[in-house]
Amino acid sequence: MAVSVYKFGDFKLDCDRFELYRAGRSLKLERKPMELLVLLATRNGNLVTRTEIAEHLWGREVFVDTEHGINTAIRKIREILNDDPVQSRFVQTVTGKGYRLIGSIIEVPVEAVTSTAQQSDQSSSSRNRRVGDINPPPPPAGAVAIQDLPTPNEDPPPQPPASPSKDQPPPFRNSRVLVWLLGSAVLVLLILAVTLGARILRNRLHPTAPKITSLAVLPLDNLSGDPAQNYFADGMTDELTTMLAKNSTLRIVSRTSVMQYKGAHRPLPEIARELGVDGILEGSISRSGDNVHMTIQLIQAPTDTHLWAESYDRNANDVVTLPNEAAQAIAKRLGGATLQPASARYVNPEAHDAYLRGRYIWFQGDNEAAGKYFRRAIELQPDYAPGWAGLATYYGQGTFYDLDPRVANPKASEAAKKAVELDPSLPWAHLALGASMFFDWNWPQAEQEIERAIELNPDFAEPYHFRAKVLNAFGRNSEAIESEKKAMELDPFERPFGMALALNFSRQYDAAIDDVRSRLEGTPQDAMLHWMLCEAYRRKGDLKQAAKEWETGMLLSGNKEEAENIRLTYEKGGYQALLLRQVANFKKQSATQYVSPMQFALQYAQLGRRDETLASLEEARQQHAPDLLWVQNDPAYDFLHSDERYRAIIKATGLPPKY
Repeated sequence: MAVSVYKFGDFKLDCDRFELYRAGRSLKLERKPMELLVLLATRNGNLVTRTEIAEHLWGREVFVDTEHGINTAIRKIREILNDDPVQSRFVQTVTGKGYRLIGSIIEVPVEAVTSTAQQSDQSSSSRNRRVGDINPPPPPAGAVAIQDLPTPNEDPPPQPPASPSKDQPPPFRNSRVLVWLLGSAVLVLLILAVTLGARILRNRLHPTAPKITSLAVLPLDNLSGDPAQNYFADGMTDELTTMLAKNSTLRIVSRTSVMQYKGAHRPLPEIARELGVDGILEGSISRSGDNVHMTIQLIQAPTDTHLWAESYDRNANDVVTLPNEAAQAIAKRLGGATLQPASARYVNPEAHDAYLRGRYIWFQGDNEAAGKYFRRAIELQPDYAPGWAGLATYYGQGTFYDLDPRVANPKASEAAKKAVELDPSLPWAHLALGASMFFDWNWPQAEQEIERAIELNPDFAEPYHFRAKVLNAFGRNSEAIESEKKAMELDPFERPFGMALALNFSRQYDAAIDDVRSRLEGTPQDAMLHWMLCEAYRRKGDLKQAAKEWETGMLLSGNKEEAENIRLTYEKGGYQALLLRQVANFKKQSATQYVSPMQFALQYAQLGRRDETLASLEEARQQHAPDLLWVQNDPAYDFLHSDERYRAIIKATGLPPKY
């Protein structure tokens, strides 16, 4: 090599010595990542393809998952260089191709390094010669003079035989002692060898399985080179997570909790500590035409130790079974497998793909667009249970926003029942059915279905969250808070406002405010948390602060014009002016789309308009509008408690009265 040392940033890479330094301090980097870093450095900023990397690092080695090996090596290089994969300073990813080392890279010729080393050796020799020119002091008594020692090329001078003194024991007695000592030493060594051999044999026959009891499935990397395939990678991550929860006794971290690490490329032990797990499953997936390739590897997180890896190649028609197959292999590897009957029902790959698209869009918050894909899934395959569960979720979610519950609730119930009938083991289907029964005011069956969803997947956070809302509606507030705590423990990222909602329903407003404030420290731009803060202040009676959070929530939602209108309206007419403006807005919207009567009821209640409030509540009762079920949890309606019309509405719902 013409160059053996490369300098970039604060780092120096000595290829000959296989060392990486920063500010003169040697950094620890494993062999394969170091080999890859050297390869990248010697290419002078040119692209190194993944194929070249695989051949360079592993050559003809067999049973090596090179794709994941490359991903892991790149991740370790980025970690030690503190390099951001999105805004990289050193290692640039060329999507679908390979990598290159970028930035200012200074090459130090071998001659310069050698010259420096020779000068160092010559200086050392000169110092040695100068020291040798000085007459050394005589050695202390009993010491051997250095010049008397034989040189490596000289035989030691013959020594006269020692004369036995009268104090030494006779030679015969010495030999017996020596034989006894040697025999004892051999016996001890023999015992140690037998013990060690037995232990090695036992370990080989009965290897100790790694103690992994909890697992996080990191988002699969999309290696298709097409961002439009992100839905497929996320969908397969979601299904792999679901199948692991179904096929094992492990605690599996929720999808939304791990999605925050998508593309993060942070140290795995650090991610594991944050998620509270001792195992990490990471991998990649790519789809090209009808071919799907997935690689996954299992990591023991505390030590960042590779335990197991596998690659899967499937035709698009067979990809539906892939998450379940991989999950069973992982569960067996960790000794936590549970027997699950294999589904004999054929799944149309196009229906499965439409469902994955719907789920991806639904998690992004577009309920209306997600519904179109769920409908498409069941049109392609009418007996596809996940498609029906997704459609039930769409209808149930829509009744809180822009779907008329008189139309949506029966459709949600029908879709959920169909999903449960087709696949009784699907937790999401039971939750969707429980929600539809709740909004149908069928309390016993609602509770039964929610509990069944939890029983099927105890790590599924959503049923705990919905159960908390049900318990709040029944006035069992302490139980509701405990259920929401469980939901937040399992998945603090899907609904970060969940605990504040339960506390607001329980009329613990200061606690709700504290909870939201603490969460906003990490995510200050979360609009939903500001909406929840607005609700807490409004219910508490701090209307000035409520108006401020209302404005902030609208601003963070991207509606700057409306945020400005809220500010100006409050400055001119106070909170009452804001309420009147809302009534006018809802009336305008209702001319072209459905607006829940509960929207009008809340504004009228805060304005103290009894008759308009009761009329809106009665209309909500007739429609089975969902928000009616928490009307007793809101202090805005407290002035109606003595009104018989209000009491008749509460009695009709079947909820226990709180007046």
